[in-house]
Amino acid sequence: MPKMTLEGLLSRPRPILLDGATGTELARRGIDTGLPLWSAHALRSPRGRRALRAIHEDYARAGAEVIVTNTFRTTRRALRKGGAEDDWRLLNRRAVECAREATGAIPGHACLVAGGIAPLEDCYRPDLVPAQRECLEEHRRQVDLLAGLGIDLIFIETMNSMREAEAALVAARASGLDVLLSLCPAPPDRLLSGEPLAEVVPALVAAGGSRLRALLLNCATPEALETIYPRLAALVGDRPHGLYAHLGQPDDVTGWRLPDRHDPEGYARWMERRLDEGARLVGGCCGTTPEHIAALRALLESRR
Repeated sequence: MPKMTLEGLLSRPRPILLDGATGTELARRGIDTGLPLWSAHALRSPRGRRALRAIHEDYARAGAEVIVTNTFRTTRRALRKGGAEDDWRLLNRRAVECAREATGAIPGHACLVAGGIAPLEDCYRPDLVPAQRECLEEHRRQVDLLAGLGIDLIFIETMNSMREAEAALVAARASGLDVLLSLCPAPPDRLLSGEPLAEVVPALVAAGGSRLRALLLNCATPEALETIYPRLAALVGDRPHGLYAHLGQPDDVTGWRLPDRHDPEGYARWMERRLDEGARLVGGCCGTTPEHIAALRALLESRR
C-alpha cells in the first residue's frame, strides 16, 4: 500500500478530516491540565500517557486522518515555567510516540502524525510575543526536535500575530516537511493582534513558500469563524484552506471552561456551511471530542 502523504490527501476531492481537542479531552478524562503546563502534564506520568494514547486512538477511530502531537506546551520556554525544562527532549519524544502508537493501533485506517507547533507564550496575548530573534531560535529548536523524532508534517496552529507565525513558518520550511498553518483570528477580518488578514495572508504565503500546503483558522467560536472564514477563503487563492472551531472559553486557572452542552451533530451542521464555502480541512479545537469528529466524518461521507 502506498504511503499516505499530505499531498495525497489534498489531491482527493474529499476534504481532510483533522482530529479534535487534546487538552480539554485530557481534562474530561481526569488528567491534570493546570497552567502553565496545560496538556504537557499528561506526558509526565504513565496514567497521563495512557489517557493521551486513548484520546489519539479515539480520534483515529472516529475517522481523523491527521493526529496532532501533544506538544502545545512542550517548548523549552513553556516547560521552564512548569519546572520541567530538563525533560524537554523526553516529553517531546513521549508525545510523538503516543501519537504514533495510537495511529498504528487501528488496522486499515492510516493517519498522518503532525508535529504541533504553538505560540511560545499565551494564545490570547499577542502582546507577549517574544522578540523576533527569540521566536525564530525557539521555533527552529522545536521544529528540529520534532522532525528528528519522525513526524510526517508540521502543524503550526493558533498563531495570533504575523511576526511569530512568520518565524514559525521559516523554521518549519527549513525542515523540508510539509506545513499546515492555522491562525487565531478576531472578527471581522483580523488576527488577534489586530493585523488585517488582507496584509497577513500574502506575507505568510510568501514566507511559507511551496512547503506551506494550507492555511486555516482555529481557536475561535463557531459564531466568530462564521464571519471571518469567508474573508480568509477569499484571500488564499488556489491554496487549500480550512478551519476548526472551539467550544467553551479560556480560563485563567484550569486553562479551559467547557460549555454546558455539547452537540456533535449541530457542530457538523455548522461545518457543512463551511464546506460549501470551500473548506478542504476540517476538525475541532478546544472543547470538541471524538464524537464531534465522528459527526464530521458522517457529514463528509454523506457528501461524497
